[in-house]
Amino acid sequence: MYYSSGNYEAFARPVKPEGVDHKSAYLVGSGLAALAAACFLVRDGQMKGSRVHILEKDPIPGGACDGYLYENLGYVMRGGREMDNHFECMWDLFRSIPSIETEGISVLDEYYWLNKKDPNYSLMRATVNRGEDAHTDKKFGLSDQGAEEIMKLFFTPDEELYNKRIDEYFSSEVLNSNFWMYWRTMFAFENWHSALEMKLYIKRFIHHVGGLPDFTALRFTKYNQYESMILPMIKYLESNGVQFHYGTRVVNVEFDIQKDRKTAKRVIVLHDGKTENIDLTEDDLIFITNGGCVENSSLGGQNAPAPFNTEIKAGGGWDMWRKIAAQDPAFGHPDKFCHNTEQSNWMSATVTTLDGKIPPYIQKICRRDPFSGKVVTGGIVTAKDSNWLLSWTFNRQPQFRSQPKGQLVGWIYGLFSDKPGNYVKKSMRECTGKEICMEWLYHMGVPEAEIPALAEKSANTIPCMMPYITAFFMPRAKGDRPLVVPKGAVNFAFLGQFAETARDTIFTTEYSIRTGMEAVYTLLNVDRGVPEVWGSVYDVRDLLNSTVSLRDGKKMTDMELGFKERLAMKLLLKKTEGTDIEKLLKEHHVV
Repeated sequence: MYYSSGNYEAFARPVKPEGVDHKSAYLVGSGLAALAAACFLVRDGQMKGSRVHILEKDPIPGGACDGYLYENLGYVMRGGREMDNHFECMWDLFRSIPSIETEGISVLDEYYWLNKKDPNYSLMRATVNRGEDAHTDKKFGLSDQGAEEIMKLFFTPDEELYNKRIDEYFSSEVLNSNFWMYWRTMFAFENWHSALEMKLYIKRFIHHVGGLPDFTALRFTKYNQYESMILPMIKYLESNGVQFHYGTRVVNVEFDIQKDRKTAKRVIVLHDGKTENIDLTEDDLIFITNGGCVENSSLGGQNAPAPFNTEIKAGGGWDMWRKIAAQDPAFGHPDKFCHNTEQSNWMSATVTTLDGKIPPYIQKICRRDPFSGKVVTGGIVTAKDSNWLLSWTFNRQPQFRSQPKGQLVGWIYGLFSDKPGNYVKKSMRECTGKEICMEWLYHMGVPEAEIPALAEKSANTIPCMMPYITAFFMPRAKGDRPLVVPKGAVNFAFLGQFAETARDTIFTTEYSIRTGMEAVYTLLNVDRGVPEVWGSVYDVRDLLNSTVSLRDGKKMTDMELGFKERLAMKLLLKKTEGTDIEKLLKEHHVV
């Protein structure tokens, strides 16, 4: 497997890998990474679909990319997906997946034209005082010291950031700024999360820094991620004969570990209450989704809180990874990620408006007609003064194809599930759906006398507790996540958010799809380059733009410097006069 850039290889079809007709593939789980791997096996590996087996413990595919209408509950989306135009592997895949919405075009075509015609941007990023504009005004609000702390982290070697927390590198100059409010609510970072992951995120999305305050950096699908992304992949795979084995729980994978070779020999599964073995040869490839950010997630209801289930039970994704990791140090250290649910959980809730009473409050804040079919909030709206650090969003409506006319489906989440609410004096994790809706309505400015009735009769709200949703952000070091294809691996690979690949960042659709692509291309020796991570971090133009953006447009010459530093800057700028460097600095408003 090798990386490529540019369009020379981007549209090439690889030759059929040698010996692929004699190989089979087993995929543990049916999340985005596994489904992507299956698609690459069929499209680029040219493996017969009948030889591809997806082992899924649940009755529904998709993993964390869900969006369903649950009987006796209502519409549920555990999370949302924010996409980037430079998700190179993702768009490489979806150019080949037929749309199920419009005949004759791909999912990429559908997505591209949707976001061209209806570009995303927010008109109110944050509120205070119960629905008033917080007037963040697209400003990061960083002092020179805060900007310097971010720059210092950016240039700190990865090795120095192993097992370190964000709040070990950022002071209140960053942590009390608009920048941190934007960042942690958009990406779900907490102060105690990995400083290494924070650095990787800054590097990965350096080209979008200027678009963070108003979400012009983002793009979204037409419907929820299950209907817009997962279903087209399922239909593509089924049309190619891929075998789905639902209700099949993988308990363990056993390996033959030699000095220079590691071979997966057996898959132990639980099916229909019985333990079964799938014996593997070197021609049987297995792709393992280890860990799981939505493991142990639970739903409540309009009148019931979501249980906080922290116990790691036999047969779950974490338990399976523990059994695998015990066999070789190269298989990672799952307990670095799943040991502290107080630091890896947050809660979400799906709210469905049932009549016309709540939508005017939404419209007042987002400043758009939520029934227009176009962008509504343009990303999350954060209640800055919420004890839960509550954020909420309504994407294009309808969010579900089956959604009744006149109803809106939106998503709420809180980073601090253990804090008492401002209106509902209970922690978010203790609240029913109705109580979470009441807290949300309070922060939207609904008159307090009307809040209980609206939450009970004009909305249906389903809470979801996710104990491990940001487990991958826990401080870590090299080797805590296994490489996608560990050194010496003969017939296996790891997939998803807890596998390790170079330069990309977890908690993105791109990361899942990239690991699937790299795994297939490596094990089948596909003779085509995997698109490298977009190289904006090496582009001086993006670096200059992001630097000026972080300082809210202030030029380098506006920095508060001492006499010696100011003199040094003048001498430096003098040397650039009449050069292309001076042109570049002026073009990007550095001077």
